[in-house]
Amino acid sequence: QVQLVESGGGLVQPGGSLRLSCAASGNIFSLNVMGWYRQAPGKQRELVATITADDSTNYADSVKGRFTISRDNAKNTVFLQMNSLKPEDTAVYYCKADIGRVLVLHYWGQGTQVTVSS
Repeated sequence: QVQLVESGGGLVQPGGSLRLSCAASGNIFSLNVMGWYRQAPGKQRELVATITADDSTNYADSVKGRFTISRDNAKNTVFLQMNSLKPEDTAVYYCKADIGRVLVLHYWGQGTQVTVSS
């Protein structure tokens, strides 16, 4: 019914930048909070950043000042601009979308690999 597709991951050197995108498609009747999460090998999945329908944002302390989340409501797309990347940013990045007005359902993308290495 709803599909999230991430793109933009890849290999980048420390200090470099990447821009991730996530497009939602399907039966989207109310797109609420969208966000990015990441999971490094052997670690729990953690929240990176979220953005509400009215563009209120929240970031993990580890990425504040380096990452920027944004969204295009007309295209049901969320972005994550990642600057000054560090090796510890290496992880699979997942897009998440909350959809619904009364009953909110959570949808996840398949993830995109981000590797920061020399």
